[in-house]
Amino acid sequence: MPIGGLGEFVDILEENGELKRVQAEVDPDLEIAEILRRVTYARGPAVLFENVLGHEISVLGNAFGSMRRLELGLEMKDFSEIGKRIAEMTKTNIPSGLLGKLKRIPELSKMASVFPKEPSDSGPVTEYVCAASSADCTTFDDLPILKSWPRDAGRFITFGMVATRHPKTGVRNLGVYRMQIIDGTHALVHWQKHKRGAEHGDISRDDGERIPAAIVIGAEPSTIFSAVAPVPEGMDKYLFSGITRREGIKTVRCKTIDLDVPANAEIVLEGYVDPANLQDEGPFGDHTGYYTPVEPYPVFTITGVMMRKNPIYLATVVGKPVLEDAYIGKVIERSFLPLIQMFHPEVVDFSMPPAGWFQGLAVVSIKKRYPGQAKKVMMGLWGMGQLSLTKTIIVVDGEIDVHDINDVIWAMTTRADAARDTVIIGGAPTDTLDPASPLVNFGSKMGIDATQKTPEEGYTREIQRPVGPDEGTSDLVDSRWDEYRI
Repeated sequence: MPIGGLGEFVDILEENGELKRVQAEVDPDLEIAEILRRVTYARGPAVLFENVLGHEISVLGNAFGSMRRLELGLEMKDFSEIGKRIAEMTKTNIPSGLLGKLKRIPELSKMASVFPKEPSDSGPVTEYVCAASSADCTTFDDLPILKSWPRDAGRFITFGMVATRHPKTGVRNLGVYRMQIIDGTHALVHWQKHKRGAEHGDISRDDGERIPAAIVIGAEPSTIFSAVAPVPEGMDKYLFSGITRREGIKTVRCKTIDLDVPANAEIVLEGYVDPANLQDEGPFGDHTGYYTPVEPYPVFTITGVMMRKNPIYLATVVGKPVLEDAYIGKVIERSFLPLIQMFHPEVVDFSMPPAGWFQGLAVVSIKKRYPGQAKKVMMGLWGMGQLSLTKTIIVVDGEIDVHDINDVIWAMTTRADAARDTVIIGGAPTDTLDPASPLVNFGSKMGIDATQKTPEEGYTREIQRPVGPDEGTSDLVDSRWDEYRI
């Protein structure tokens, strides 16, 4: 059976020696964040803070701060399996109204189990329910929301999954957007222009409406991963969670808005975002290693709360890499490689080094067959969803290990000429958090073709052969290695 919730995941982490409990009293104002950064930089365990100053709710941090913990949470070792499952689904001719017809179509019936269950009225997260109009209803002030850095504008929810639904198509989305707390019932949603939540908000704004939204804190690991992952355009995030865990998730209906949310969540804050009500958000110390500047973002208002009786507040801390988000990014990289290969079959491997904070740098290796192919791959990747925000793409030959930065540097310095093989594209979209772009969301791209050039590409010199040992001598040394006593 797949993991049923965050509490069950905590038990699994503890059983595998991946969790430490802290019973000393800790302050959510700066202290917890500083502890978590030190633990994460040191590649330490997940931490459950059980005695949080001013709160009865425990705080879980660094829950996904290692590949081992992600393997335990997602219950797999080969994360490319996720992408392979999606690729198989896209090859199937799925009719409209699939949920109603699925059981009658033999070739699709095996896929039925990964679709979200029909929403119910109750589940683990409905153990405590209240309307915001009630005098004793839970507010932001009752949650152990962290302040992470001394110059942050205040307390921020850092691992909240914001649930919305496309106003026209009804496709559900979960996105992890930081949220700055204004007061007990209001917060600012930092959904960047290129994100799905922002698109949903823009459509609602154009229609003169507010958009129902729910902040979901804590859930089974597959749902949390789904909220972070840049899934193919138009795919329901709840479906993606089911594909990841091989079983559809259970959902419950919100009590004050027309949305359904994961039933196994720890905390759900129901409400709405008013896209026309913008207020200054930030600064906030983000995963670029810099404070992001103040910018206007829309206001979220709480209308109701659902919560477990003894919930766990899931948090993360960000800053100069490598921190917890880098490990999640590595899983995204591995899981989406099969989808990249589906559209670009020449791709051998793909890497987004953690120090590049996801959008800063990508390295891709290809099996090169014709001149200009490296540039073709660059352009293709820049046209794929969130990869459109990637700042620099380096393309290398298939034998280069994209995960070995030394191998990549060797290829760049021996196979790329600065004038011939560097591509600069101006006037392009950039990540909102990029501290170097001349304008917010707008800047330039750089592509480096570090593949071996051919005569057709204007390389008129004799192609130099890479050095390597004689095969017979290599086999001899292998066979006699123990004799050398080295």
